Amino acid sequence: MTASTVPTVPTMLRLTDRWGRTADDLRISLIDKCNLRCTYCMPAEGLPWLKKDELLTADEAVRLADIGVRVLGVKDIRFTGGEPLVRKDLADIIRGVRTLHPEVSISITTNGIGLDKRIDELVEAGLTRVNVSLDTVDREAFTALTRRDRLPQVMAGLKAAKDAGLEPVKVNAVMMRGVNDHGAVDLAQWCLDHGYQLRFIEQMPLDADRSWARENLVSGAEIRSALSERFVLREDPAPRGSAPAQLWEVCGRDGARLGTVGIIASVTESFCAACSRTRITADGKIRSCLFSNEETDLMGLLRGNASDEDVALEWSRAMWGKPRAYGSDEITLNDEGYVQPERTMSAIGG
Repeated sequence: MTASTVPTVPTMLRLTDRWGRTADDLRISLIDKCNLRCTYCMPAEGLPWLKKDELLTADEAVRLADIGVRVLGVKDIRFTGGEPLVRKDLADIIRGVRTLHPEVSISITTNGIGLDKRIDELVEAGLTRVNVSLDTVDREAFTALTRRDRLPQVMAGLKAAKDAGLEPVKVNAVMMRGVNDHGAVDLAQWCLDHGYQLRFIEQMPLDADRSWARENLVSGAEIRSALSERFVLREDPAPRGSAPAQLWEVCGRDGARLGTVGIIASVTESFCAACSRTRITADGKIRSCLFSNEETDLMGLLRGNASDEDVALEWSRAMWGKPRAYGSDEITLNDEGYVQPERTMSAIGG
């Protein structure tokens, strides 16, 4: 990319890229730490965590969110991790953004542990929605997969979110062959019974152990097939837009509508062409693509007294260089030449 191909300030009012996409969905990771050790994410002993002074401060996170909305056209903000509930100042961050931008959707992706104890302060601060990671409702399988016996706490967090009116309460589930895939239908039934919107997610090659293997991938097609043994699935008639999940109406054999389920087939049914996400890591780096190794440092600008306009310009330039798909303009995740990013999911932010 030459200097002449990069848009300059007046036209850089949105986070556009060379492929005609515009990013208006901002994900800000607040911390890389997590209180679970999910086998598809990190090793049992955890990872070398960022030091406190290497993390975005509350004020820095709020400022980046403000620049995203006010200058660059961001419409939705999601705080992720690691586990965002580990941040004691999470409510302060949400409140700071809500005060500046009452109209913006603010959500978190969480494992739900401790959510029941903090839900009131988070809703009061301005939280509008939650996604809770839950891969199984079998306690033994949950303990094996997460290396922690915390299923009751996750269920308590889900119930608290629903009781607080954060609809729809979404459940994110990663299926792993021979580990929890046999429980996919039961998990769907449990979510339907409790009024949660389940979203199955194909396992992506972003694990710290580098143990991801295509033959272990439980595909979206397999999940649809398994669900169809108990339910009738009908593709949701609403336009999908840039949403990562393809929604399906779930009906009983008698045709009665029971709810919806989403399937995010990140690996086998790419939706890169419609991607609208821009990500900031917990140490203030812009990642234009989840699978990219390219990063642009915004924290250095923030701590170097750069203006909002300078930060926005650097952010826009980073997004202009966003790859076509899977971290590359040429290689796809299905190619043998694909190289897994150095950062893992917990270090990037979901």
